[in-house]
Amino acid sequence: MQFQQLLYFVAVAETRHFTHAAERVHVSQPSLSQQVRALEKELGAELFSRARGNIALTDAGEALLPLARRILADADTARHEVQELVQLRRGRVRLGATPSLCTGLLPDALRTFHDLHPGIQLLIEESGSHDLVRELARGSLDLALIVLPLPPASPALTTVELLREELVVVSPPELRLGGAPTAAAPSSPVRIADLRDQPLVMFRHGYDLRELTVAACRAEGFEPGFTVEGGEMDAVLGFVRTGLGIAVVPSMVADRAGRDLRVTPLARPGLRRTIALAHRSDVAPPRAARELQRVLLDTWAAVV
Repeated sequence: MQFQQLLYFVAVAETRHFTHAAERVHVSQPSLSQQVRALEKELGAELFSRARGNIALTDAGEALLPLARRILADADTARHEVQELVQLRRGRVRLGATPSLCTGLLPDALRTFHDLHPGIQLLIEESGSHDLVRELARGSLDLALIVLPLPPASPALTTVELLREELVVVSPPELRLGGAPTAAAPSSPVRIADLRDQPLVMFRHGYDLRELTVAACRAEGFEPGFTVEGGEMDAVLGFVRTGLGIAVVPSMVADRAGRDLRVTPLARPGLRRTIALAHRSDVAPPRAARELQRVLLDTWAAVV
């Protein structure tokens, strides 16, 4: 049983005329008649009574008509659903991002995307790069904003570098690092070695900023001391505000952290991280994900 055969059958049933039905579906009348005959042969029953030129449905035809209409309607619905997805009217995108990016530039990009495609649902997973790479490999995410370089033994990913960002030290306002700043002057840069005796508020294991900070301290010959560890970005900033210690965070986060935190740059060569947009190399992202990728690239290009 073919789709076209059901289409032709319904056209004849509704017009009660083979020639009019052929005109309706834009085929020749002999082709239409041939397909209806083939359908009757397959079903083993005549669908129309053709006595004296009067076309009427047989009992078999009456039984088939509602089923054929339902099949055609379902096919039309399927076609419409696919077109909606193709034209970005509906669908979803699963995006992973590190917490610092979720509080940084990502909200502006997501707002732009939502304004352009309000029917697309955005599902955001907030985690460290190692976890996000694993979720990409599992197919649980379409795209992810991660920190380069990729972890060892990572799956095959396609990455596009978005920006390189400086890391800074945040501390309570009363804590002086790198000199004694005035109200009109920013804090003087501090070296990583200057953090030797400072209590650190540290992110949880698997967090990119934790690994960068610990590696930098060890390169200077000391093991950093933690007063609190295991938090996400908002928690770490909150702990610093209460005076529990200092933290190394991205500059974009520090810029939005408010006046209740002192921001101190790191002396050259400093610390920086590279943010990239990643997706699996062996699977093409869905249309909506490709559109979100374009918006993210445009947003970051405007900032950089």
